[in-house]
Amino acid sequence: MLQIYNSLTRQKETFIPIVPRQVRMYVCGMTVYDYCHLGHARVMVVFDTVYRYLKASGYAVQYVRNITDIDDKIIKRAAENGEPIDALTQRFIDAMHADEDSLKVLRPTDEPRATGNIPEMLAMIQTLLDKGIAYQGSNGDVYYDVSKFDGYGKLSGRKLEDMRAGERVAVDEVKDDPMDFVLWKASKPGDPSWDAPWGAGRPGWHIECSAMSQKLLGEHFDIHGGGSDLQFPHHENEIAQSEGCTGHRHVNYWMHNGFIRINDEKMSKSLGNFFTIREVLQHYRAAEVRFFMLNSHYRSQLNYATDQLDAARASLNRLYTALRGLPEAGAAMHTDYERRFSAAMDDDFNTPEAIAVMFELARDINRIRTTQSDWAAASLGALLKLLGKTLGLLQDDPDEWLKGAVTRVDGLSDADIEALIQQRLDARTNKNWAESDRIRDELKAKGVILEDSAGKTTWRRA
Repeated sequence: MLQIYNSLTRQKETFIPIVPRQVRMYVCGMTVYDYCHLGHARVMVVFDTVYRYLKASGYAVQYVRNITDIDDKIIKRAAENGEPIDALTQRFIDAMHADEDSLKVLRPTDEPRATGNIPEMLAMIQTLLDKGIAYQGSNGDVYYDVSKFDGYGKLSGRKLEDMRAGERVAVDEVKDDPMDFVLWKASKPGDPSWDAPWGAGRPGWHIECSAMSQKLLGEHFDIHGGGSDLQFPHHENEIAQSEGCTGHRHVNYWMHNGFIRINDEKMSKSLGNFFTIREVLQHYRAAEVRFFMLNSHYRSQLNYATDQLDAARASLNRLYTALRGLPEAGAAMHTDYERRFSAAMDDDFNTPEAIAVMFELARDINRIRTTQSDWAAASLGALLKLLGKTLGLLQDDPDEWLKGAVTRVDGLSDADIEALIQQRLDARTNKNWAESDRIRDELKAKGVILEDSAGKTTWRRA
């Protein structure tokens, strides 16, 4: 049985979907005013892996991940660039999709944009106003009254009284309570706006996800995910809005992935200590980045370091080496490897333990190839690729992977390497062993490893 750590209850719980064999899942997506960084990549990869495993387990999954295409940062960036907001957001949506494709992140089943769901937000705000849970301030903004929601703070474990006591900002006289949050921002000159019964303006950030998740997944659904930084206030406010509106539970299981850190600080654009996905992909292959992220549990903090990415490269090379040259075969099913892989994933998506099972499988593939034959190992090789696919890994051709797709400082092209290998073969034919060894050593010094077997020579980059 699948166990999921529920951030709301702070414990692992057996996953029981609302509708048998169906899963409805919502994940908070990107605010599209810049290129995605590694923190965004972790959200993408983590919940893509959840999505993949649920589907592999036989669930029909509706996966919704929103796009925030209107907010203060977007308006500011468009003004700085002197370009229309629509042009800015579409450019970075396209870039986000390209980054996802590189990382083998599957597209969600639904990808709603905030600007395409304004009527649903207006309807929800009106309901909250009608119930007396929201009010309009003297500045024209509409606020949620947190004092009217008894459960406020239950997700983050914070008490409203303590939050008020710790509030250090100046008291905003237009709000009844310093913890009240905005649902609708009154129109400002030059900003985009939409008509509303209480005055033209645009939605606050928090109301977007409540309205879009309810529209696409219903008032009560299975899983809501996002980064740990969204737990408070964003997800706390989502619960207040949604449950205040409907009067019943919003989500059964809340999932939050840990931060990526650099020098013991959270990676973020506001701190200026971030690497974009495309910057990292100039030095590492996307599968190496994905492996790096999945080799730590999704709830743990992950420290970015080049030595960890180098280790991810070496690990993938080991797995691909086990697969290299194996004939095509059907996967060996119902094996101990498969059972232990599933047990790891059923334990709150424990990808590091699942990867450890894959390495045991690779070790046994190598042993069988040595003691028996490639054919004897072929079905286990197919199983290794199948398990890898569940994690979005091992989908490249092993030969091509091991030859390397990222340009190295040695400057050797594939054609250069093949030419040197032919020179070495000619030297061996002429029994010029010294020249043969010299070429091997030259290639090794430049990071190219030769492997002689069955009268042929194959190569890979170290």
